Amino acid sequence: MENEELKEVTPETQETAAEKDGAKAKKKPSKKGQEEIDKALAAAEESKRKWYAVTAEYENYRRRTQNQAAQRYQEGRNDVVASLFPIGDNLERALLSCVDENTKQGLDMILKAFSKVLEGEGVTEINPIGQPFNADEMEAIMAMPAQEGEESGIVKQVYVKGYKKNDKILRYAQVIVTQ
Repeated sequence: MENEELKEVTPETQETAAEKDGAKAKKKPSKKGQEEIDKALAAAEESKRKWYAVTAEYENYRRRTQNQAAQRYQEGRNDVVASLFPIGDNLERALLSCVDENTKQGLDMILKAFSKVLEGEGVTEINPIGQPFNADEMEAIMAMPAQEGEESGIVKQVYVKGYKKNDKILRYAQVIVTQ
C-alpha cells in the first residue's frame, strides 16, 4: 500500500463522476430508437383506449341485461296477477247472488284477502263511474242514451272491472257509456 497512490475524494471529483454517469444516461436515443419508442407508446395508448372502451361496453351490457331480467320478472308477475282477475270477478258475482249469510261472510273474507293480495302487488282498481270516457283505461262495450241533464260520453256503469299497476294497464275496464 505504500507504493500506491491514494486518490483523495473531493466534492469536485464526485461531481465529475456523477456528470459522466448522467451524460451516459442522458444520451438521446437514435432516430430509429426514438421512432420505436413512439410506436410503442402509441400502441400502448391505443391498447389502453380499447381496454377502456371494452370495459365500458361490458358495464353497459351488464346493466342492460340486469334491467331486462328485472323487467321480464315484473312482467311475469303482472301476467300471474292478471290471470287472477276472473277469479275475483266470479267471487263478486257469487257474493251478489248468495242468499245464505254464512256463505256471504265467507265469500266476503275471500274477496278481502284477494284485494289485499292485489294491494300488496301494487295493483289498483279502475273505477270510472261518473267520469268522462277515457280510451286509455277503458273499453266501451255498450252505449245508452243520456237522460235529461246527463252529458254525453260519461261512464254510466262498469261491466268488468279494470286494473292497473303504476301506469301500466293490466286489464281495461269494460264500461257502458252515455250517448
